[in-house]
Amino acid sequence: MRVLTSNLFALLFLSVFAGVFYVWSALEDRSERHKRGFGAFYPKLPVELSAKTSRTLLTVPLARTPEQHPDDVSGNTSVKTSAPPVEDGVFWSGRLEALLPLGFPEEHARAWRGGARTARVVKLEPGCGRVSNQLATFADGSRACVRYGINADQVQGETLTYYLACLLGITNLPPLVLSPLYSEQWAAVRTRVEGLQWSDRAVVSLTEWVSDLTGVVTPAPLRQESSGLHPELRNKTTAELLDLMQWSDLIIFDYLTANFDRLVSNLFSLQWDPRVMERDTNNLLKTPRGNLVFIDNEAGLVHGFRVLNMWEKYHQAVLSSVCVFRRKTARRVAELHRRRDTRRRLMELYRDSEPLSAKLGFLSDEHAAVLQDRIDIVHTHILHCKDKYGQL
Repeated sequence: MRVLTSNLFALLFLSVFAGVFYVWSALEDRSERHKRGFGAFYPKLPVELSAKTSRTLLTVPLARTPEQHPDDVSGNTSVKTSAPPVEDGVFWSGRLEALLPLGFPEEHARAWRGGARTARVVKLEPGCGRVSNQLATFADGSRACVRYGINADQVQGETLTYYLACLLGITNLPPLVLSPLYSEQWAAVRTRVEGLQWSDRAVVSLTEWVSDLTGVVTPAPLRQESSGLHPELRNKTTAELLDLMQWSDLIIFDYLTANFDRLVSNLFSLQWDPRVMERDTNNLLKTPRGNLVFIDNEAGLVHGFRVLNMWEKYHQAVLSSVCVFRRKTARRVAELHRRRDTRRRLMELYRDSEPLSAKLGFLSDEHAAVLQDRIDIVHTHILHCKDKYGQL
């Protein structure tokens, strides 16, 4: 009897131990999956960079173009397509253009800007990258990223970059508004603003907070071992082609604004970090539906133009790596090249859309001339690609 009791006790102990081990193993596995899926952005970089990727709250609806069928976006885009992805030598096909959901359509952006200008801020906390940025919660529970800026160039550069994207028809940037810290909009967080040592006379930018974003690795055709993004595209899935289409816009856009804080900085880092292209690209995220989101654009235009000599050879190298373009983007560039009125059109759009435009100021004449020159260079590059690949 004593032996039987001992055996039963041993069996019970082994069962309990096995159960505890199973639960512990499951929790550990779930923890590892969680880290891989959501918490592993920029694993070897400073915390202030990794914080940029933790934007997981306000959902942004994505619009479809009128001719688009819902299954075109939500269906299986992992199948390799047999339809030609390029038309007229160097332009993404109209079929692919129709499949790409708009990131932040003008109707959505206009509505968000109108609401954000008057929404009462009830909370400020870290969560938007650099220490000088804050995550703002509005009274209705929605959120926005606030950029105070180490200097006025950052807020001005980010704001003008946003409106240049609007002028070019590039919808990958979250909508943006300016707000004066002395306004009643900030009354509920005045103590917090003072604790951050922000000047109450400053103008800050607010950009829409977007949900469920993940990091983005530079696609293979744009890495250092590749010959570049050219019309001879084979064995690509629809999803891969839609991704590359957005990258072609990104490269033109970053060249125009001289933004060195994205792909160009990775290219620069190759000299001591040969695997940098295998990690997430700075200031670039992706929605679950595949839209790229160009965030933190304060290096563009103003500051980017001031340090142009330092980065220009890298800008040129990245631009020359692409010879496939969105037809709409190429047309906008061609129009700005032909009219040579980029400064006027950008200033009018900025002035008409942003009530605080006069407070923040505009590009200097020198920087406006640099922007027009870069428009001309991109247009010439597109023509060069057409001459090279136009008969394909």
